[in-house]
Amino acid sequence: MSDHELHCDTCEGVVLFEAPPCGDGHGVDCPELICTGCGSAVLLAPVASRPARRRAPRTSHRHAA
Repeated sequence: MSDHELHCDTCEGVVLFEAPPCGDGHGVDCPELICTGCGSAVLLAPVASRPARRRAPRTSHRHAA
């Protein structure tokens, strides 16, 4: 099991959270954590982001009058 100190909204403070036995095969990297104070569960999800795409510069098309 993996232990983390996190803020628990129910306990209104920083408490120890631990990962329960993971049935999904994540092992110590299981994203599910349980508060050891009150039993509330949290899910830690990584934030995935993509680098912003750079737009090609706009070219203005001039037309003959």
